[in-house]
Amino acid sequence: HYSELDSLKKIKNIKLEQFGGTCFIKNNPQKKDFTQAKNGLKKLKKIIGSKKYNMVILDEANVALRFQLIKLDDVLNLCRKIPKNTELILTGRYAPKELFQTADLVSEIKESKHYYKKGHAARKGIEY
Repeated sequence: HYSELDSLKKIKNIKLEQFGGTCFIKNNPQKKDFTQAKNGLKKLKKIIGSKKYNMVILDEANVALRFQLIKLDDVLNLCRKIPKNTELILTGRYAPKELFQTADLVSEIKESKHYYKKGHAARKGIEY
């Protein structure tokens, strides 16, 4: 659970679906992480195919790619099939170069310094 989930629930016309469970960044992904990612990708294909949404955000998709929870070819195929009236947004660190070539817009936010690396926990009202 993250605080942004609470915020999104309060906004009309936003449908939120989660397909991740554990925090595997410090550990190796578990079998259920791969299953959840596969289920998310399957659902995403239906969502994009429906042409009902103006915007689809795949939060932390680049991290899922980095840990090979989802295949780059599958994501690139989705990018190529996105309807003209739908904005597809992929977030997260470690975006592969192949996405840069396929995407219409790429923004990069670079961390210069973070207190987390000094052992400080997330702060209420900022990270959650």
